Amino acid sequence: MPLHDWTQVEAGIFHDFHTAWISEIRKELNGGLLPAGYYALAEQHAGRYVADILTLHARPDTVKEQPLPPPPTLETGGTAVAEAPPKVGLIELLESELVDLQRTLTIRHISTHRVIALLEIVSPANKDRGEHMEEFAIKTITALERGVHVLVVDLFPPGAYDPNGIHGEIRQRLVPLDEPFELPRDEPQTLVSYVAGSPTKVYLNQISVGDAIPEMPLFLTRERYVNAPLEATYNAAYEGMPKFWRDVLEGRID
Repeated sequence: MPLHDWTQVEAGIFHDFHTAWISEIRKELNGGLLPAGYYALAEQHAGRYVADILTLHARPDTVKEQPLPPPPTLETGGTAVAEAPPKVGLIELLESELVDLQRTLTIRHISTHRVIALLEIVSPANKDRGEHMEEFAIKTITALERGVHVLVVDLFPPGAYDPNGIHGEIRQRLVPLDEPFELPRDEPQTLVSYVAGSPTKVYLNQISVGDAIPEMPLFLTRERYVNAPLEATYNAAYEGMPKFWRDVLEGRID
């Protein structure tokens, strides 16, 4: 199913779809895509620095007083970058100096139940004001600072507060440059995966309305990832939408 033009419907309609899409991605990841020991949760958070998401959660009472080891090194499971590099349009290495309720998909590991990765689907509310755009960018950078990998999916074209796209805004805060990121105007929607560490690795795909949605790498370590099944889960979430709004998005109703 090709990508729809979500600017044709109000923010509340996309919010409903966004919630369903997160649920479908969660189901697929927990259904066998994630290696043993990893799991996905749909979570809500508020606040600029997402401390409520990045702190430890759900630790069993029986282990609260015991030392918590770091997640084990992932030597098998997922896909190794060295063996199968992610299929994206652009790969960057950024030498950075990292210093309304939003639904986020988190990947955690059972050894500590701490966050390993985030999957963020951008909503209109993230881009409707300068401070909201700033908060989203800072949230992404804060996660990277704390060693959390981030996959960002933005189905909306650039606007007044992200004229160079969502990646352009995040990138400029990671590595301030005189020349801004050059967004392809015929491919304004952004799928971008950030790999925490030094340097920050960036795997970027730009797409447009009508395109198929490619799989994107969701990193579990700097060297291993799983492909997030964005198109299949998008289709599943879309099928559950009210027919009226599907007709609007498909051009049968003005």
